[in-house]
Amino acid sequence: MRIGKQSQAFTAIATSDAESVTIRGHDLCADLIGKTTFTDYFWLLVTGETPDKTQSAMTDACLVAIAEHGLVPSVQAARMTLAAAPEAWQGAMAAGLLGMGSVVAGSSEIAGNYLADLVARAGDDDDLETTVIASLHEHKAARRKVPGLGHPQHSAGDPRADRLLAIAADLGLAGRHVTALRLLGQHAGPIMERPLPVNVSGAIPACMLDAGWPQGAMKAIPLIARAGGLSAHLFEETRRSIGFIMSHKADEAIAYDGPASPEDAAAGE
Repeated sequence: MRIGKQSQAFTAIATSDAESVTIRGHDLCADLIGKTTFTDYFWLLVTGETPDKTQSAMTDACLVAIAEHGLVPSVQAARMTLAAAPEAWQGAMAAGLLGMGSVVAGSSEIAGNYLADLVARAGDDDDLETTVIASLHEHKAARRKVPGLGHPQHSAGDPRADRLLAIAADLGLAGRHVTALRLLGQHAGPIMERPLPVNVSGAIPACMLDAGWPQGAMKAIPLIARAGGLSAHLFEETRRSIGFIMSHKADEAIAYDGPASPEDAAAGE
């Protein structure tokens, strides 16, 4: 059974033969190994182009900003998986990455789509501020969360976001996506009637979109970054395991409120 288009049997990423490996038109051994950083290689792999110095610096900053944030759900999932299956680093890594969704760690994709939509709606000659304010009122009326704003821990402001936005300004990369995000942070609080500072999941796509990173590959940034953080947690788990401790604490913290067993029900009569 054929599913999908059958006329596009091509890839532009890599090929190899008995003597060489070619990546995006570059000889892997002669041009890349020992001559490029992983950040630049990552950009090349995804976009097919070599980043300039400002793009490379911005990407580096975003990867560092989101790589680690303590015992978040994705980390707990990874560590408990490794505790249960210590031979399966790949399974534990996958468990952590699979938990990066719209609520935690993977929300940069949603924020990026939202910022891109705001910029597109405003157009080149329209007032971006008017578009942002109108969108905030729409979110309030629909009782929707505003992507890229608010944080349960950094309620007074996400320091990672502030730093990334400052770097984008210093590099001369801050454009309309960063402007849209700043306008959201400026107007969201008064309109939504609660503190909603810019968070790191908003700053990352704002900075990366203005740097020229493709919108459709935005989730790759936190995924690649968190793989580094997860590697640290998995290595530590092999030396000082806390996976079963976390599991035990969860068991203690969560009370059962389902139907009583027949024995308990009889004893209560």
